[in-house]
Amino acid sequence: MAEEEYMIRTEQLTKLYGEKRAVDNLNLEIRKGEIFGLLGPNGAGKTTTTLMLLGLTEPTEGRAWINGRDCTREPIAVKRMVGYLPDNVGFYADMTGRENLRFTGQLNGLPKEVIEARAEDLLNKVGMAKAADQRTGTYSRGMRQRLGIADVLMKDPDVVIMDEPTLGIDPEGMRELMELIRKLATEEGRTILISSHQLYQIQQICDRVGLFVEGKLIACGRIEELAAQTSKEGSCVLETAAIPNDAGYGKLLESLSNVDRVERKGDYFVVESHTDVRRELNRRALEAGYTIAHLRQRGDDLDEIYRRYFEKGDEKNDGIDSGKGKGFLPRRKKE
Repeated sequence: MAEEEYMIRTEQLTKLYGEKRAVDNLNLEIRKGEIFGLLGPNGAGKTTTTLMLLGLTEPTEGRAWINGRDCTREPIAVKRMVGYLPDNVGFYADMTGRENLRFTGQLNGLPKEVIEARAEDLLNKVGMAKAADQRTGTYSRGMRQRLGIADVLMKDPDVVIMDEPTLGIDPEGMRELMELIRKLATEEGRTILISSHQLYQIQQICDRVGLFVEGKLIACGRIEELAAQTSKEGSCVLETAAIPNDAGYGKLLESLSNVDRVERKGDYFVVESHTDVRRELNRRALEAGYTIAHLRQRGDDLDEIYRRYFEKGDEKNDGIDSGKGKGFLPRRKKE
């Protein structure tokens, strides 16, 4: 892919705090119009990475660019293109939602008529039109998050960086927020970088994800790619149940090719194997008169992928490094 098609790019980006490597040789490329999820526990390096992208802290080594602008050398230009939504959005509590948006527009030097038109449009877009003239001190967390997105969009940024956008929001509000974020990318062409530990929501919305462990990006790709990678490296684990779900079905499972272990756990049998046995199981179960009622290959969801990769973070000498080892990271083409 041509370099100009990437909106965010880092090259050997590193940040040291004393002896600690908060971010370690990060090589990352995020495409224009992409929703990218940055996952990792507290202290993994996500926030430090965000600060360097925003030009709020300088890297010890390496460089970062947003839309071709150097984040360290051209921080003002970068800030004009980027909107940032922190995990705990702050507004002036004695001002209404609309007044807060007007203030943000003024800070960004927008003409009055543009501020009024844009504020009205954004309040409708984020579903806050009815509460626009209430003081923000009365808002719930979900309402503040919605207003926060409108606030970020007041300057019409090309890139939106969000830190835990769904934290503390009820399920319905979360669903609506996810739909809104998706529209920002698909309908408006904005590039979205989300830092979060809400794995289920990330799985629903992101085009690609990156997994951080101790400052290193140990995996990066589409969720199905990461699932395939983990299934190649370890045993396959299958959950299954049948009608009838009897001991005979357990014996059938044990007789499948390349099965290492079968265990009954509640309503399911758990099958460990070193190859995918689903096709053979479907055929054999049909021949034996069983109807498969449940069949799920573990590792195809983000929670399982996350667990497997983070287990690797505790292993020593496993060959995984940022930009080295087993090829998890996208590599730049030589210029």
